Amino acid sequence: MADVTNLRTPAEAGLTKLFEVARMKFPTGVSIAREEAFRYFEAVGLPSRRVEAFKYTDLRAALTEAAPPAEAPPADAARAALGAAKGFSGIEAVRLAFVNGHLVAEGSDLGSVPQGVTVTPLEAALTKNDPLLAQLAPVAQTRENPIYQLNAAFMADGALIRVAAGAKVAMPLHLRFVGTGSDAFSTATRVLVVLEEEAELTLLETHEGPDGVAYQPNDVLDVVIGDRARFHHTRLNGEGREAVALSTISARLGAESHIETVNLVTGAVLSRHQIYLHFVGENATATVNGATMLGNGQLADSTLLADHAAVGGVSRELFKTVIDGDATGVFQGKIIVEQVAQQTDGKMKSDCLLLTDEGQMMNKPELEIFADDVACGHGATCGAPDEDLLFYLMARGLPRQQAESLLVQAFLGEAVEAVTHEGARAALIGEVEAWLARRGSAMSPSPDPGGGATGVTRKSS
Repeated sequence: MADVTNLRTPAEAGLTKLFEVARMKFPTGVSIAREEAFRYFEAVGLPSRRVEAFKYTDLRAALTEAAPPAEAPPADAARAALGAAKGFSGIEAVRLAFVNGHLVAEGSDLGSVPQGVTVTPLEAALTKNDPLLAQLAPVAQTRENPIYQLNAAFMADGALIRVAAGAKVAMPLHLRFVGTGSDAFSTATRVLVVLEEEAELTLLETHEGPDGVAYQPNDVLDVVIGDRARFHHTRLNGEGREAVALSTISARLGAESHIETVNLVTGAVLSRHQIYLHFVGENATATVNGATMLGNGQLADSTLLADHAAVGGVSRELFKTVIDGDATGVFQGKIIVEQVAQQTDGKMKSDCLLLTDEGQMMNKPELEIFADDVACGHGATCGAPDEDLLFYLMARGLPRQQAESLLVQAFLGEAVEAVTHEGARAALIGEVEAWLARRGSAMSPSPDPGGGATGVTRKSS
């Protein structure tokens, strides 16, 4: 039987043209294989439903055209965009500001970097071929991912962050990614964090942009965690309503190291957040949580791969999704336990709360185990708010909308509570409350059939 070859879409053809033009502008280091990355992407194309890992998130259909890479914005536009950004703004932190994918030195605290931390803008690192660039792409599986390779081909700016051995950085670093403009644009940023032995760092990350603009961010965070080092990461996706937002975090864990990463999603019409973990040192631990709140027309995909390749690794993954209107949630998680990774303990769960009958949730948890001394498990649940709990709250005077909001907050709280940094945890709780407030204001008040304060009717069992 003859091979079937997909015709190139306008978006794929547009990306090829954009790459041929942009490649002449990009600084090139010997450790950065832009050409190979794009040729890989060109060979496989935008992933469609035919690709198992993208079965529920068809980028080939979603991306109808390729937006051009954004130019660095004028200084006044950058200042205005950063001034309007609210994510984690109340938290004291050392900030690195990126507007339309370009580092804005005037909006960053490059002169206030804590002792033990070195920050190098990616553009400068590429120009001088910084040795730290050799540690990009720390997880091998990412090199077979078209989204990741597309970032590698187009990445224009970002940062290299190195934390010296033994440094315990008290002040968090805040990566502020802000989009601005009225025409469609794309960005491709890459941040590399290298924590040497026994180092500790808290990294906050926010993504915000304009509504009404179909921009296309593709952001990657690479993390190399040395032996006995600890990395705390909190991420907020507050992208504009029409954005198609792609993001990846890849992390290599050394012996007795720890990673905590929590991602909260409210923005973008389509988002896909990919998490790759590679346990290469013994007794490494990971906490990976997600909290997603979606409304009409949105699709959010959380995809996880945890590859245990050393003895005694422990991973805990918990993803909570709230679906309103006709939104779609996707969770794909796989725990791989290599034959050498005896005494691995991996637990993965995805829970979904459906607030309407029109929404849908796609869950696909997987285990791939080649060792015999392990304790691994996965699970998934999906359902509507508990009517008994709603009745209990409404019978005490709460309107149904407020009672439902309390249940949603409690549902998402389990995922958010994993955030170690108190200020970041409070900020995420505030984002949950703000989403519920917006949802409440968009809903018309329900009539009170009983004429009383609550209109509660208890169904007989």
